[in-house]
Amino acid sequence: MVSPKRTAAPAPVRSSSPIPVRPAGAAPAASDTVLGRIALQHPRPSVPGGGFRPSAFVGEAVPFRVTAFREGHDAIGVHLRLLAPDGTETLHRLTAAGDGFDTWSVLVSPLDTGVWRFRFEAFADDFATWQHAADIKIAAGIDVALMRESGALVFERAAAEKGRPAAERRVLENAAARLRDTGLDEPGALEIVRSTELAALFADRPLRSLITLGDEQELLVERERAGVGAWYEFFPRSEGAERADDGSIRSGTFRSATARLAGVAAMGFEVLYLPPIHPIGRTHRKGPNNTLTAGEDDPGSPWAIGAAEGGHDTVHPDLGTLEDFRAFVAAASDAGLEVALDLALQASPDHPWVREHPEWFTTLPDGSIAYAENPPKKYQDIYPINFDNDPAGIRAEVLRVVRHWIAQGVRIFRVDNPHTKPLQFWEWLIATIAEETPGVVFLAEAFTRPAPMQALAMAGFQQSYSYFTWRNTKDELEEFLGWVSRDTADFMRPNLFVNTPDILTEYLQYGGRPAYRIRAAIAATAGASYGVYAGYELVENVARPGAEENIDNEKFEYKVRDWAGAEERGESLAPYIARLNEIRRAHPALRQLRNISFHWSDDDAILVYSKHLPAALSPTGASDTIIVVVNVDPHSARETTVHLDTRVWDVAPGDEYEVEDLLTGASWTWNDHNYVRLDAFAEPVHILHVKERR
Repeated sequence: MVSPKRTAAPAPVRSSSPIPVRPAGAAPAASDTVLGRIALQHPRPSVPGGGFRPSAFVGEAVPFRVTAFREGHDAIGVHLRLLAPDGTETLHRLTAAGDGFDTWSVLVSPLDTGVWRFRFEAFADDFATWQHAADIKIAAGIDVALMRESGALVFERAAAEKGRPAAERRVLENAAARLRDTGLDEPGALEIVRSTELAALFADRPLRSLITLGDEQELLVERERAGVGAWYEFFPRSEGAERADDGSIRSGTFRSATARLAGVAAMGFEVLYLPPIHPIGRTHRKGPNNTLTAGEDDPGSPWAIGAAEGGHDTVHPDLGTLEDFRAFVAAASDAGLEVALDLALQASPDHPWVREHPEWFTTLPDGSIAYAENPPKKYQDIYPINFDNDPAGIRAEVLRVVRHWIAQGVRIFRVDNPHTKPLQFWEWLIATIAEETPGVVFLAEAFTRPAPMQALAMAGFQQSYSYFTWRNTKDELEEFLGWVSRDTADFMRPNLFVNTPDILTEYLQYGGRPAYRIRAAIAATAGASYGVYAGYELVENVARPGAEENIDNEKFEYKVRDWAGAEERGESLAPYIARLNEIRRAHPALRQLRNISFHWSDDDAILVYSKHLPAALSPTGASDTIIVVVNVDPHSARETTVHLDTRVWDVAPGDEYEVEDLLTGASWTWNDHNYVRLDAFAEPVHILHVKERR
């Protein structure tokens, strides 16, 4: 049953082509055929296979697309009928792409969370059909009287429609009378055929016949943070850690880590992600740089969860108490940061689960419990969970743990290695939590094959780690960013993390400071969500020999850093990152995923893309266009010409417009072909704002 329509409040959408709501017309008669009178195929947004809902976030410019066509040459039109979660109904006119594939589309930004319902409606556009024929024939002197009478009948039919305002009816009746006036010459008749007033009237309320209804579809719209955010990862035990004279280090705590919140917020980050904060096992504890022998004071890996002090529902005593954690979450909120907590479903050999529920693990023929492996990596300090022996018991326990941390104020979970757990489990857990506590966000840390990565997103994960970390060349980036913004955007939202405690790519190892600036700029502008791991701003790029990770890895030891000193010495990228995040906040086009367009350059190391948001869809009410030009080679200066399709932001080819570099403040007059010089060691990136023409 459809809820009553809301009439007093504004529609819960921003749309590029809103039109008045009116009855949908009679549904087509029951039929044994698959196709309707007018073909409607390949509706989007959609999820491959049709088993899951597509998703979006509040304020996202969502392209609704469908393939629609009919026999012959008569004109058709397509509407999108959209039903908000509260029952408000809106109608939107689609535009033909003119791509030769009968694609129709419209951009709509939903502004309310919940399940939206939509369907496409195709119809014969009788006015457009007549207008096209009349324009050709009357101008050629062919069937002039017939075309004029046909037009008069079209206008009379439209005037007789229920719901037409009286002012529109008068305009239509007058047009019909003029076409029948024998004193009207052919130029006068063509003036009616080409009338912009009449065309606008029929654009809002087309004269429809052969109405064909597509199937009803659903779209899940989640809160903005499900798709938009700048993430920062730090280890609380390192923030405020102190080194004694004998070289030993005392752990930081939630209280000392609170002092770092201001620095993270000053860089403009919105989400603070914490690795596991639970007790760490002693058995097979890893030492520095993943060695198999740990000293008495080595803290071990936070992912080896569980000890005598407790498991997944317990705070490591070195960090403080549960009350200290709640105070930390509150302080982060006061600083404008949401805390994301790691959810790692695994256990150290000392975890209470191992003693109380040995059936939750895999026992080998020799009686030992299997530890985690990802050859050639071995994790002797971690037992993976076997979900097949007691699935009901495991589900109940994990649900209890997640509810526990939600009760402490956590609304975001970064899930460790979800692709090593059953998909059915995640679908159940995320749906259960969503029903109980709407707005909880789950990020999948799944650097895995495309099929399982996408399946996790379909099953409910709001965000996903992605292959961005290893896509470095111009061709690689164009292919990857095109894929995530187009092919999978209806259900998978990438978080473009530039590095992690586990991942220090060769590009960062050997590219130095320029590489760090380049990667941060691309991540912050190409995706709606991105993240960095602490130390990125200090250009920590020395790898452990033979490994793709930092030497003296923070996973296995404390890290004492001098944040303030690095900034004072001019060594920190914090001001640069702060500027990137400031630009993101000021420009809504950069907080979108699907709106990226790639352009061309004459250099295979110069990547060029733009992000455009029309005024009708912008929260500011003004259009927003950003052009990003990047030298992806961190070892050189490059000079080239970039070639832009300016029609993306409604500038005709050849016209001039003004751009401002938001990093340097420089301004230029550009057109569709422009010289650029980007020196990796000085300014490797242009982030250009296209100024609105007056």
